[in-house]
Amino acid sequence: MTQFSITLTFRWLMALGAICQSFMVQAQYPGQASDKLKVAVTVPIKAYSFNLQDVRVTKGPFKENMEREGKWLLSLPVDRLMHSFRVNAGMNTPKPGSPTKMPKPLGGWEGLDMELRGHSIGHILSGLALQHASTGNEVFKKKGDSLVTALAEVQSVLNQDGYLSAYPQQYIDRNIAATSVWAPWYTLHKLFAGLTDQYTYAGNQQALAIESKMASWANKKLSPLSAEQLQKMLRNEFGGMNDAFFNLYALTGNPDHLKLAQLFYHKAALEPLEAGKDNLNKAHANTFIPKLVGEARDYELTGNEKAKTAATFFWNTVVQHHTYAHGGNSDKEHFFEPDKISEHLTGNTSETCNTYNMLKLTRHLFTWSAEEKYAEYYERALYNHILGQQDPESGMVCYFTPMKPGAYRLYSTPDQSFWCCVGSGFESQSKFGEAIYYHNDTGVFVNLFIPSELTWKEKGVSIVQDTNFPEEATTRLTIQTKAPIHMPLYLRYPAWATAGVTLNVNGKAVTVKQQPGSYITVDRVWRAGDQVELTYPMTLRLVQTNDNPNVAAVAYGPIVLAGEAGKENMKGTAPFHDPADPYQYYGYDYTIPETVSHTIDTEGKPVTSWLKPVVGKPLTFQTATATANKPIELEPYYKVHQQRYVVYWDLK
Repeated sequence: MTQFSITLTFRWLMALGAICQSFMVQAQYPGQASDKLKVAVTVPIKAYSFNLQDVRVTKGPFKENMEREGKWLLSLPVDRLMHSFRVNAGMNTPKPGSPTKMPKPLGGWEGLDMELRGHSIGHILSGLALQHASTGNEVFKKKGDSLVTALAEVQSVLNQDGYLSAYPQQYIDRNIAATSVWAPWYTLHKLFAGLTDQYTYAGNQQALAIESKMASWANKKLSPLSAEQLQKMLRNEFGGMNDAFFNLYALTGNPDHLKLAQLFYHKAALEPLEAGKDNLNKAHANTFIPKLVGEARDYELTGNEKAKTAATFFWNTVVQHHTYAHGGNSDKEHFFEPDKISEHLTGNTSETCNTYNMLKLTRHLFTWSAEEKYAEYYERALYNHILGQQDPESGMVCYFTPMKPGAYRLYSTPDQSFWCCVGSGFESQSKFGEAIYYHNDTGVFVNLFIPSELTWKEKGVSIVQDTNFPEEATTRLTIQTKAPIHMPLYLRYPAWATAGVTLNVNGKAVTVKQQPGSYITVDRVWRAGDQVELTYPMTLRLVQTNDNPNVAAVAYGPIVLAGEAGKENMKGTAPFHDPADPYQYYGYDYTIPETVSHTIDTEGKPVTSWLKPVVGKPLTFQTATATANKPIELEPYYKVHQQRYVVYWDLK
């Protein structure tokens, strides 16, 4: 494998100009322009991301989700978002009775009495930048510019060596002293990442200046600490601070930023993973996952093989032993014993932030090896968990996606929730174009079947993907190019496509020798208007829990199905707002009626015998025999909103 170095040939430099941005990994950093990078990737790479702005999602549920999320982002006034920052800086705020109206403080986890306040503004900076890159709409850039300008003003007024936050430095001091405080570095990570995204995707130079000043403060704050003090500090959740500083180092080349990234190496969490030990039982999942995203970035920028080992082992362990059918993980935010899924079908499963971060890590690992298994997981988690996070009726999002039979989703509110999953949702729902396509020096990987248009400027070629997947099994790729071009297409042959594949190029059948779980290569000279038609018939299958084959979910192709269980006794849908008890959802009572059944008598027959398609309703199935005195209808889990559902069934 070719090593990237300063001795790259001109041809490779041209290719790198299109793609080196993909390694600013909060994995969504394919918008990183090459002229912004001061430190290149030093390890072998098999697939590169495209710039996010070079992929447009053109229709379908992903585009609809993105549009709803964009409206929410634009609806939040800058004055309200900045209020806690300005209060912390002692800046003038209108008095009662003043002709200038006092901004209404945000609620939930952004309330002035919440120690995590300020985290959402970092996510919003990212969300606005991602929306700008994904759509080209300047309104998102203007809103981001306004926030960045306001943050620069607060940083100047604070005048604390570059420190910037919605809470005082005492929170950091408490963390360093290993006394109780709610994750101040986690909150700062969101700001660092948001400012990087504003610089990367929206070209905001002021954002990088603010972030560099913040890094100078952090260097001054942390450099005097002993190794013991640092490790005690790192026991508290710090998000992806290592990732943020590695990314900043790639932008600036400043060795202080590399040193800061390495200071956030948490030995107790990472050393066992480097040794191949599953140390996840009882660990807080979203405290762990971002650390491994940072480890992946460490490997890419420094060649640290231990970091690669830890990241790869962690991903395999989580996906194989700790993951539900829809791609999510954790119960009450924590990992549990491996291979115990059936024992953890509760109302507190699958924190959405976890999947957001697992997808970041997955993108890293895919670029290293271009293995289909990473694309398979990405598709599964994206369609079933991330797409299903947002309620299409209100545009609000979920914290958990309960696996408890008969439970239902609980949604945020527009300005009174701001849980961590609201913040990560601002990003997840704004960047659906990031993992559809990848490329190497010569060809394009087609990983996801989402209607979209790719423009590969450096090659002078575009690919238009037209499909109604997953409601249809066929996707069509049309090549647009001014001149004939020799270019291989690497078409993902999903592991779930066990019924085979039909492939046509310009209407002529092509024999496929590959097997599911690989890539089909179509290597030829393409001309304008050439078309590839690819069909993967989907089939029903059981996704059994890894500890009990008689407890299983049902999937159709990559799509997890859920049984509709009615709306009886459903309570309000946004209870998690009490600052005195931010984790009150752990005890939420779904008051599941006794009439909700999650048992199916299969008589030992295959799933196709007892589950039949409903005519005229795509992706919808019905039990062939009555269950609890009536047939049960199943449809995609991502579509089941504002009602109870069953994902996992007891099979008899």
